[in-house]
Amino acid sequence: MDGLVTAAARLRAAKRAKPATASRPVFPFSAIVGQEEMRGGLLIAAVEPLVGGLLALGDRGTGKSTTIRALAALLPEMQVIEGCRYGCDPAQGCGEPAGCTVPEGKHRSHAAPVPVVDLPLGATEDRVVGALDLERALAHGEKAFEPGLLARAHRGFLYIDEVNLLEDHLVDLLLDVAASGENVVERDGISIRHPARFVLVGSGNPEEGELRPQLLDRFGLSVEVKTPTDLATRIEVVKRRDAFERDPEGFCARYAPEEAVLRARILNARACVADVAVPDAMLEAAARLCIALGTDGLRGELTLIRAARARAALDGVNELGVAQLRAVALPALRHRLRRSPLDESAAGTRVERGVLEILGA
Repeated sequence: MDGLVTAAARLRAAKRAKPATASRPVFPFSAIVGQEEMRGGLLIAAVEPLVGGLLALGDRGTGKSTTIRALAALLPEMQVIEGCRYGCDPAQGCGEPAGCTVPEGKHRSHAAPVPVVDLPLGATEDRVVGALDLERALAHGEKAFEPGLLARAHRGFLYIDEVNLLEDHLVDLLLDVAASGENVVERDGISIRHPARFVLVGSGNPEEGELRPQLLDRFGLSVEVKTPTDLATRIEVVKRRDAFERDPEGFCARYAPEEAVLRARILNARACVADVAVPDAMLEAAARLCIALGTDGLRGELTLIRAARARAALDGVNELGVAQLRAVALPALRHRLRRSPLDESAAGTRVERGVLEILGA
């Protein structure tokens, strides 16, 4: 036991002695060429978390991961409670399981980047949900909780690359947490419940396998990412990527003004999205479209309205209109259609046909 305690002490010392490393510049969101559907979907998810996240499926090497990480660098910082392991909002109180010692309304806070947490395919369940803090248990005999990836992702984004290859037990776990907004851990003599509200973002190549229907339905938006076929677009992508890799700081500096404008647009949209009016005529149009397409349940209508409202806020209009419904119908509904033996058309084609019939050109 003495040897284990000594090892734990060495581990703590090594953590303290580890030098801080400067983060490498991230490719600017505003410098990404093409992929308009994915970029628009990510902006909507950033403005309105209730949309339910985004799934990006498409060819390998089309910039899916680059675009998602670029959004993380673009987002404005958020206020978090100082010392809270879950990055809780000072306006809503601390989610520490043991309670917060700072009086309500008097939390000290500071600005922090919006977390974007990668969930590796090979991650263990303990790594995802959290587990007993072995270091403190061995060194001090304390039974303490070590938060996992879900805690780190609270109020931010949980990103899963190759989400269609995720193991079934992790899929089940994510479904439970995504539905409740809480992570419940009952193991190793620990009973913990902490907030875990995040925007789920997944990417993958459909050729490598399909998602389970339960997980697919949890994504609010589904976008297709295709390899550009236009010669000029391909050349511009290569030029910008090469310029970034040669001089990351200089490249980011050139796009800093555009990033600032886009960041301000997101902030303004977040501030006014709740005030965007939704006329009954637009609710009726959304319902008619979902009925015509035969979507299961009512999640299609809810997602369609929420996404369209966020799009209206980004567009700077205070009332949802047909233009916003038309703009978000494809990513909001293409993954909610039943397969019909009488209609072999692709899901996207069926949605576009339904939009034309119900909403007009």
